[in-house]
Amino acid sequence: MSGRFLLVSARPELDAVGPERASVLRATGLDPARLEHLRLDVEPLGDRAPQQYDGVVVGGSPFNVTTPEEAKSPVQRRVEADLARLAERALATDHPVMFTCYGIGVLTRVLGGTVDTLHGEQASAVEITLTDEGRADPVVGGLPVRFDALVGHKEATGRLPPDAVLLARSAGCPVQVYRAGANVYATQFHPEVSTADFIARAQVYRHHGYFPAHEFDALSTRVRAASITEPQRLLRRFVELAEARAGAHA
Repeated sequence: MSGRFLLVSARPELDAVGPERASVLRATGLDPARLEHLRLDVEPLGDRAPQQYDGVVVGGSPFNVTTPEEAKSPVQRRVEADLARLAERALATDHPVMFTCYGIGVLTRVLGGTVDTLHGEQASAVEITLTDEGRADPVVGGLPVRFDALVGHKEATGRLPPDAVLLARSAGCPVQVYRAGANVYATQFHPEVSTADFIARAQVYRHHGYFPAHEFDALSTRVRAASITEPQRLLRRFVELAEARAGAHA
């Protein structure tokens, strides 16, 4: 029987969290019955461990880890503590987990790197370039050396964690993808979204500071013209390798 995967969401906005799950399902090719969905803003992580699943995908969020602790809501503080526990549990056995966007900040801090606001990118399509290590990576290496991806973030990894392997960068953000161990990945860009998904998400977050709200129509036009095909292949490859790993350990 095929194994299960877990999507961990950290979006309080109902009109964004459902479409995020739909995007992940389409990108991974998973049957809906195989993708359990945990909304951390509603339900705590509890005793769940990554090892109960073939793999885990951590979605994005309007939260920022760089927000001063006293300014974080109780929900955000609990979400970050749970994501940190998830990361620690995954790292303990090098279990397949992919942290995306907001998640990369939590993982970076757990691993001893730094997160700052020097390399934020407004909502847009940007060119991603693989490093030499990225070209050799089993998940990222199947992609072109250069490809476009969709971003929108106010913070990013400032100093790569010790022992993490840099796999990809962009002109405006020096850490776009890295790997910790053999199976824990982090992406700053969104690997799950199509251009239509991204425009719909931008509508939800148009007043959150990811781009000037009055430029929504222009942003939509630019994004609609972009060719975004490779990031979703990255997510599908992650699932394929997680399934293969689970089969080998069965």
